[in-house]
Amino acid sequence: MENLLAKVYELFTVFGVKILAAIAVFIIGRWIAKIMRRIVNTITSKREIDPTIVKFLANLTYIGLFVFFIIAALGLLGIQTTSFIAVLGAAGLAIGLALQGSLANFAAGFLLIVFRPFKVGDYIEGGGVAGTVEALHIFTTRLATPDNKTIIVPNSKLTGDNIVNYSTKGTRRVDMVFGIGYGDDIDKARNIITEILSQDERILQDPPMKIAVSELADSSVNFIARPWVNAADYWNVYFETTEKVKKRFDAEGVSIPFPQRDVHVYEHKET
Repeated sequence: MENLLAKVYELFTVFGVKILAAIAVFIIGRWIAKIMRRIVNTITSKREIDPTIVKFLANLTYIGLFVFFIIAALGLLGIQTTSFIAVLGAAGLAIGLALQGSLANFAAGFLLIVFRPFKVGDYIEGGGVAGTVEALHIFTTRLATPDNKTIIVPNSKLTGDNIVNYSTKGTRRVDMVFGIGYGDDIDKARNIITEILSQDERILQDPPMKIAVSELADSSVNFIARPWVNAADYWNVYFETTEKVKKRFDAEGVSIPFPQRDVHVYEHKET
């Protein structure tokens, strides 16, 4: 009996301290992980980051720290954790390879939410498409086209290419080209264009508009007209000015060569 008690005492002396230490590491580690989760949640919430990202980062911090302390507790018990870590690493690699497309979209969504190159309501061009941003999710971005189509764009396509945001500045320059015949009066045509634009209250005074002869083409003398407007007025000004110039040219006897094969067409984007 005495020998049995001695062996029990010996085992407790050897392993009891390790077990108590492992339990202490587990409990304290879990407590620290919870505190860090709250800290991360508080910090990210103050930065106006998307709630989905906030929750994900907080939970990721908690799980990462908790797993670390579990492995540390197992190491205190004398359990070899090297193989356990290797298994976790292999499993993580396999999952990452299987979900590499989704993970790429997730990482891209995270960057878009953090750096905010655009926001809901902006008209953007990116990933080979253009439209108004309706929603920014963690994996995809939803756009609405001017003809009321919905486009779901993977976030990795947006971050993998240039993003053009037409709404950031608030104002845009309207680029228009008007061609007249070689026999027409250049000053008269310029005055007509200037008068039409000057009478439009939507045209901004600063920056000043630019009207000039841009090209002596094969069949026409081409004018550029570049007024600045608020982004919301872009297309209305473009369409209405084009119509007004055509009517005034007809009324004033200024010819518009047809066909104008050499008129340079500027690229316009819908807003």
